[in-house]
Amino acid sequence: MTDAKTESHTRFSQLVTNYVHSAVHGDDPALQRLVGLTQPQHDWHVLDVATGGGHTALAFAPHVADVIASDIGEKMLNAAREHHAMQGVTNIIYATVDSEHLAFADGSFDLVTCRYAAHHFPDVFRFFQEMARVLKPGGIFALHDHLLPDDERAARYIDSFERLRDPSHFRAYAEVEWRGLLLDVGMIVEHVEPHEMKADFVSWVERQKRPPEVRERLEIMLIQAPQAVAEWLRPQCAGTPDASFVHRNIIMTGRKLG
Repeated sequence: MTDAKTESHTRFSQLVTNYVHSAVHGDDPALQRLVGLTQPQHDWHVLDVATGGGHTALAFAPHVADVIASDIGEKMLNAAREHHAMQGVTNIIYATVDSEHLAFADGSFDLVTCRYAAHHFPDVFRFFQEMARVLKPGGIFALHDHLLPDDERAARYIDSFERLRDPSHFRAYAEVEWRGLLLDVGMIVEHVEPHEMKADFVSWVERQKRPPEVRERLEIMLIQAPQAVAEWLRPQCAGTPDASFVHRNIIMTGRKLG
């Protein structure tokens, strides 16, 4: 396991409860948007990569034959399994799998999903290659993840802001880069749309259990954000208990040719 993957595995193993019960991850309207865009069928086999708290797998399970919820972290998978059991769901299977080395045969799935996770992957292109490999011809990929501006300096500032709060954050991408990743693995882009969510600064920091000195540095970054960054994040009440900003995400679907 690379240093970046070890960092991600370690951090999320310590934060299991926070993410299983996170309203941001579980009650996000974008979940149902993904279901609506992909139109899952009752005979489909689905793979949810880096399932985390299992919210995406849970959203798709009622519509398909089965879902494999995969994650590199066993503690996270166990927590997702317990959460699903409480919901009475029985068609979710759990697999400890590295997102960059998906341990499944070629053409195994009708749909692959990945939500709020790809920005943690050290080799995101390798993940896209693996995702395309395990999809059936005509299969669909659905992504929901962080979106960065085209302005390179602003993008790197925002990446640094995210990484300070969550050291397992590796890199997020602008829309043209997300599109390019899909095209580079021989798939077509079917749909792209932005998705915004207001982030309460205090709860955002606390979800990662960051110490006071890190919270202070994050506040400074928000207060002193360059104009291009401020226009992207749209901070309000920075430096106060009511501080907030806008998280910009991308919803993207693509289809494997053939």
